[in-house]
Amino acid sequence: MTITITENAARQIQKQLASRGKGLGLRLGVKASGCAGYAYVLDYAEERAADEQAFEQYGVTLLVKAEDLDKLAGIELDYAKEGFNEAFKFNNPNVTGACGCGKSFAVS
Repeated sequence: MTITITENAARQIQKQLASRGKGLGLRLGVKASGCAGYAYVLDYAEERAADEQAFEQYGVTLLVKAEDLDKLAGIELDYAKEGFNEAFKFNNPNVTGACGCGKSFAVS
C-alpha cells in the first residue's frame, strides 16, 4: 500500500513546519462529513501513534491511522496554485463520487 507525496507538497510541508518551529510532519486522515460521506483531515503531527503508518518522501513524513488506510490507499498528496488560490490536493483513486461543492467524497 502506497501513499505518495509530491515534491510540491513536500516543499509546502517543510515550509509550514519551519514557520511553526516544530513538528514531526503531517497527519492525513478522513472523517465522516458532507453529503458524499467523507472529508480529508490534515493536521500537524508531533509524534507517531502506535496505530499509525508513516510515509516518507522528499524529507517529510505523512502519518496515516490504520483505520483510514483503506480509504487512502494509493492517494497522492499534491500542492498546487490555481490563480489566487493555493492548497493541498488529494488525488485519490478510491473515490467513487463527490459532492457538488467538492468538500466531501465517497469510496466504495
